[in-house]
Amino acid sequence: MEQTTVERPGERKRLMPYKWEMLLLLWFAFFLHLVDRQIFNNLLPLIKTDLQISDVQLGLVASLYTGIIGIGVLAGGYAADVWRRKWIIILSLVVWSAATLLTGLSAGLISLLVFRGLASGGGEAFYYPSAASLISQIHHKAKATALAIHQSAQYVGIIASFLGGYVGELYGWRSAFYMFGGFGILLGGVLVFRMRDTPHETVGVSDTSAATVRTPLGAVVRAVLGTPTARVLYLALAGHVFVNTGYVTWMPTLLHENFGMSITLAGFSAVAYHYVFALLGVFAGGRLSDRWAPRRRTIRMEFEWLGLLLASPFIFWMGQADSAFICCLAMGFFGFFRGFYDSNLWTALFDVVEPRFRASAIGLMLAWSFLFGAFAPLIMGWTKGVFGLGASVSALAFVYLAAGLIVVVAQNTCFKKDCRREE
Repeated sequence: MEQTTVERPGERKRLMPYKWEMLLLLWFAFFLHLVDRQIFNNLLPLIKTDLQISDVQLGLVASLYTGIIGIGVLAGGYAADVWRRKWIIILSLVVWSAATLLTGLSAGLISLLVFRGLASGGGEAFYYPSAASLISQIHHKAKATALAIHQSAQYVGIIASFLGGYVGELYGWRSAFYMFGGFGILLGGVLVFRMRDTPHETVGVSDTSAATVRTPLGAVVRAVLGTPTARVLYLALAGHVFVNTGYVTWMPTLLHENFGMSITLAGFSAVAYHYVFALLGVFAGGRLSDRWAPRRRTIRMEFEWLGLLLASPFIFWMGQADSAFICCLAMGFFGFFRGFYDSNLWTALFDVVEPRFRASAIGLMLAWSFLFGAFAPLIMGWTKGVFGLGASVSALAFVYLAAGLIVVVAQNTCFKKDCRREE
């Protein structure tokens, strides 16, 4: 059910309806999440030189970070279904922001593994399931559009992360971590006072039992993974995360080494062209799917496989490009079509799982995909020295191609049976 936006007694006046204020504040939280994630990748050459560590060791830090998110998000998804989402979101934001700040104090590989890999990854793992579940609940009638707006923070945040490279070149790589970590802690304080403690949805469960009964984790896992379409969507997201993790980790380095770009320009170019067009794709996909969904049950699945298949040739083209212009053009097309995929990432899943299991389903999906994707930076760090970084990037296209094909198969075999039509 859609949440009321009527002001509550004693509550501070709001400049906009509550559900839009929350979307805006959570957008900024997710924005900082992605800035914090990408500035490490943009600053790899500076960190490598200052701390005297190898490409493989840097890949290990990125892989540990992604793997910790994968492990932690499983607990984060279940927690979001049974505990108070307000405090999960706030604590997650404060923990990862503090860890980002502490990353600037790193003196070598071990401290990077602890602050960047363990603490930052662990904090960030708990944010997204709670945020996506809450947004889907309070924007019930236009949840694809609302989630697409929230998802756009990923693109804007990664683009804005070039500021980390700029600050790093001017004042040292540590300053970038201090700056963005501090912003996140301040935002956490704002959310303490502005966010309501919204109750969970009770669709299919009586109000009294919803307040007292918590479905065991094993039952949640069986309910979600017992759905064939959900399993296929899990596999597809794993392929997407593998490609995206490898891309955001090593693309700035490819532009720096292959085309002689500065650290700042390489960090900006690796994300700006890709994510500006992804922003267009995600808004178009979210809006169009919300409009067509009442008349076409399969539309969200269709946006999923369409985005994956159409993006794959441009991923291959990125690694084979012989000029910076061609490479950036390919990154833009890759971004636009991955935006189509992202626009219905969660709504496609919500079509086949019960509302009371949504956050757990997100947590399971992210856990599996991040654990799979965690291998990308390490594998590409190794293949960089054997085949070259361009070949490693091009090979990612085949992962996207496989992911798109299995979604096509699922739509035509098991989706009709699994689809849950909401009233």
